[in-house]
Amino acid sequence: MGKNKSVVAVTYALLAAVFYAINTPFSKVLLNVVPPTFMASFLYLGAGLGVGIMYLFHFKKEEKTERLNRLDLPYTIGMIVLDILAPIFLMLGISIGSASNASLLGNFEIVATTVIALLIFKEKVSKELWTAIAFITLSSIILSFEGSGSFQFSLGSLFVILATTCWGLENNCTRKISNKSSYEIVVIKGLCSGAGSFLIAFIKGEHVPDIKYVFLAMLLGFVAYGLSIFLYVRAQRDLGAAKTSAYYAVAPFVGASLAFIINGESLTWMYFVALIFMVTGSSFVVYDTMVRHHIHRHVHTIVHTHDGYTHTHVITHEHQHNHFAQTEEHKHNHKDYINSEEHKLAHQKNS
Repeated sequence: MGKNKSVVAVTYALLAAVFYAINTPFSKVLLNVVPPTFMASFLYLGAGLGVGIMYLFHFKKEEKTERLNRLDLPYTIGMIVLDILAPIFLMLGISIGSASNASLLGNFEIVATTVIALLIFKEKVSKELWTAIAFITLSSIILSFEGSGSFQFSLGSLFVILATTCWGLENNCTRKISNKSSYEIVVIKGLCSGAGSFLIAFIKGEHVPDIKYVFLAMLLGFVAYGLSIFLYVRAQRDLGAAKTSAYYAVAPFVGASLAFIINGESLTWMYFVALIFMVTGSSFVVYDTMVRHHIHRHVHTIVHTHDGYTHTHVITHEHQHNHFAQTEEHKHNHKDYINSEEHKLAHQKNS
């Protein structure tokens, strides 16, 4: 991966985290007037409809090869089903257990994404990235810790772990189709997941909020879910599921900062301790992305004498070292014909 390409991918991942972080403080305000399951539905529907409108202006520019096809169907279906199941498990976990426990275990998604990427999808994970995951997970635990009660394991905790595992698997399913149209992926994910949440809310008997709050929730969904998922998918193309998930982990810190501004919540000393671990973990991710992924280009000029003639050959070697994937590619833009029949015939003709 080229350095500029890495910078763009990392920027996409960080922006995705920032946009998602906007969701928490503003949703907290809207939840005073919008039931939680309907809130989830409108957020997803806003994402699907908003990006769908963007897609109308991009559709003609898009190559047919970029669009989802039958080969992508298993991952697309998996993405939709998992995006519907995860919130259901999460709601069950919160209803049975404590909110603090759910918040703490919710950060397990980072670890789940990485482990699933390694074990099921055979995505290589370097030592640096494992170190980063460890620091980021520890940081997330500190950020979520609200007391000893947060570490009590219960049936509710099991449902929360199932939710985060679903999201971890969903991240990897999305990774498998991330080279396809980001617009299509977000529209399908948003509309289908939104419809599923709406059906659940209807079955639960939640009351439908006023239309103005529906509009505000959908607008928030477009930014916090739609644009966030769109950029997340773009980042996954070059960074992979594990590494994108690691960068995405800055979202809790952005959310906490916004909560301080919007909701009047205080930033505790634990926030700043966790920030140190997050910065440390992020530095390992940056090192793994920027330093361990690099391209070398070597230009060699070879001068030799053959049959009384002096010949000069300019040879360019391009080596792409991708330590994350543990592979090395060599590309040569020259044709080596010094010992070929073509070269011998040319000299015979000149003689």
